[in-house]
Amino acid sequence: MIHNNLKLSAAIAMTSLLAACGGGSDSAATGQVSIGITDAPATEFSDVTIAFTGIALKPAGGQWIEFTFDNTKTWNLLDLTGGLSEPLITNEEVPAGEYSELRLKIDTDNSYVALSDQPDVQLTLAVPSGEQSGLKLKGDLIVAADTTTAFTIDFDVAKSIVNPQGNSLADYLLKPSLRLLNNLEVGSISGTVDYATINSTRGGDAGLTDCAVGYEGAVYVFAGADVTPSDLNIADDDTSNDPLMVLPVSDADNDGLYEYTAAFLTAGTYTLSYSCQLDDNEITDTALGTNPLQFEGTQNVTVIVNEDVPAETIPLAP
Repeated sequence: MIHNNLKLSAAIAMTSLLAACGGGSDSAATGQVSIGITDAPATEFSDVTIAFTGIALKPAGGQWIEFTFDNTKTWNLLDLTGGLSEPLITNEEVPAGEYSELRLKIDTDNSYVALSDQPDVQLTLAVPSGEQSGLKLKGDLIVAADTTTAFTIDFDVAKSIVNPQGNSLADYLLKPSLRLLNNLEVGSISGTVDYATINSTRGGDAGLTDCAVGYEGAVYVFAGADVTPSDLNIADDDTSNDPLMVLPVSDADNDGLYEYTAAFLTAGTYTLSYSCQLDDNEITDTALGTNPLQFEGTQNVTVIVNEDVPAETIPLAP
């Protein structure tokens, strides 16, 4: 019933084909919509398995259109990184026009997480808003008439999985940070990090903070040019200074250079920076008086639609 290979990246980014559908809802015209899901990687977890039972779309001024899956779609979201994605719905015919909200239905009984240091222990996961209402994503989604409009939901695990304090519904809570993206309007950034050089330099300079033991670091991506890099803090309601995504680097081909890919970015300029110190996502480092992250390799990169743009190798050449 539902299949396609779509690409999947806390603010909602949406673009539209207004000329094709004229804006608003037109009951006489229909279009096809495809929606996939992807994820940005996270270092704390070895497994974040989410079971999706359906998806619903809300036409502007209309009634919900629901798609209930014949078989639950269950994925470890950590497998859907670096531009990979899986389809939720494919070429489903709906009224053309504007949609104001999207909901993902979750089966929490079959959703769980596992930590990197305890990969064989499945920890329970709850959705504070409840399974009935699902995971909400508001925005202006435009389905063009007489064609297929494809979108990707970026489900950012690093921002979405919260370790609750005290009594809780489950071991972890799912407070999703979702971005909805038109596949015709995105590109990506790829780059490398010379971790060995950075680790050696920091270890030999008393004025620099050492890299964390057993951690090769992550690249932080911020929307806009010349942004001052900062840590990720999901516990603070003010997300204006938060990175758009945090990408752990990895040396998959064992060539000594650690790689990363920031996928599903809308066209525009972004600030990239790297840190090899561990980031506690649920506290503000500077506010608590702890050592703030030290960043290096800060650079601006402009994303071009349908292209993978290379970033400069970190550390930057003098």
